[in-house]
Amino acid sequence: MPKASVIGLGKSGVAAARLLKRQGWEVVLSDSNTSPSLRIQQEKLAAEEITVKLGHSLDLQSDLCDRIIASPGVPWDIPVLVKARELGIETIGEMELAWRHLQASPWVGITGTNGKTTTTALVAAIFQTAGFNAPACGNIGYAACEVALSPTPPDWVIAEVSSYQVESSVSLAPRIGIWTTFTPDHLARHKTLENYYNIKAKLLRHSHLQVFNGDDPYLNNIGKIHWPDAYWTSVKGKDFLVSQQGFYIEDGWVVEKLQPSSQPEKIILASALPMVGEHNRQNLLMAVAAGRLAGIDPHAIDTAMRNFSGVPHRLEHICTWQGIDFINDSKATNYDAAEVGLNSVPSPAILIAGGEAKPGDDTAWLAKIKAKAAAVLLIGSAAQAFAQRLQAVGYTNYQIVETMDKAVSRSIELAKQHQANVVLLSPACASFDQYANFEMRGEDFRNLVLALVGCG
Repeated sequence: MPKASVIGLGKSGVAAARLLKRQGWEVVLSDSNTSPSLRIQQEKLAAEEITVKLGHSLDLQSDLCDRIIASPGVPWDIPVLVKARELGIETIGEMELAWRHLQASPWVGITGTNGKTTTTALVAAIFQTAGFNAPACGNIGYAACEVALSPTPPDWVIAEVSSYQVESSVSLAPRIGIWTTFTPDHLARHKTLENYYNIKAKLLRHSHLQVFNGDDPYLNNIGKIHWPDAYWTSVKGKDFLVSQQGFYIEDGWVVEKLQPSSQPEKIILASALPMVGEHNRQNLLMAVAAGRLAGIDPHAIDTAMRNFSGVPHRLEHICTWQGIDFINDSKATNYDAAEVGLNSVPSPAILIAGGEAKPGDDTAWLAKIKAKAAAVLLIGSAAQAFAQRLQAVGYTNYQIVETMDKAVSRSIELAKQHQANVVLLSPACASFDQYANFEMRGEDFRNLVLALVGCG
């Protein structure tokens, strides 16, 4: 019986282990952490004849195996994986494993720095409204291998694919590939912007059809040279399309031009999507592009957009209390996403920011704070550094409060004091200094807000 080692006891790793077990592999799943919840998982998987080693890092001498599966959060260049590849041990990511079992179904693969989750959710809504069995997976919804475990093959797979998942995929080749935005992020892992770009570009090169956000400055700049045959989008109109085919907004309509020689055709009103912000109009265009390239009728697209309720933790409205909107934007884990978050709410706003800082250019984010934030409450390990950056640009109305509970209670006082319309959690940081993930951070914010103002 062939042996497989799976690294990481998260949702993806567990699904990968179960898929391999079903295919006749002897599976050992390892995780360097240990906790009561992980031990419960260990017992549950043991009943399925899957061995789980907690507090354990893969050792190629003692953990002999024919294949290694890395969960998305496992760096691709850690020594044990580099050594495994040198030794010729097949080493792939969980997304690649899922692809090998699901490639009979067409995929839509969505990647990018920001906008992936909303665009993925919009695409899934369109395909599902059109009657397809089209689960959203990857960084949203199910783990990709959970979809592969389903007894019913999907009609389409709608996958949000992070750079980590692209990096660890060998043959993943979607029918439609979408690239939402590109700005510096994850450089602690990918080292250089060029490496980060090339990883993202690999998914699009492997895709049969490509869709790009033409309003993204970086993608627009390289588009004519590198991606002349792609479908490009622009909220600014047809004159701003990078190529002679694509999707744009004109006179309030989403318009398609499927070939350079074809006539433009109105598809749906842009106002069909109730979400605010230019970035969401960009997401709308890319989602409509995927639907139309898959042959979906405009009526189904229009219905899907009108019924779309948004994405948890991305500009999610928690409640309104005494005229103050509480907005959860915990998914804004870098400066660019946090700038978009601030840009999408009315001013004056009370901003809660901080966490585990990432490398990146904070210039535009700081400028947006100066323009729109009445006060900033700083939490987490980045608080002191953020305070220094705010001070450096002449913004002094900040307070270091360290924890979310202090931030929420203080935000209510400040919102009243400054007659602010919005309390916005948009951290511009990863969550790992205080939370297991951005979802738990957002849930903490939500629960604290509802407990304090009672508008649940």
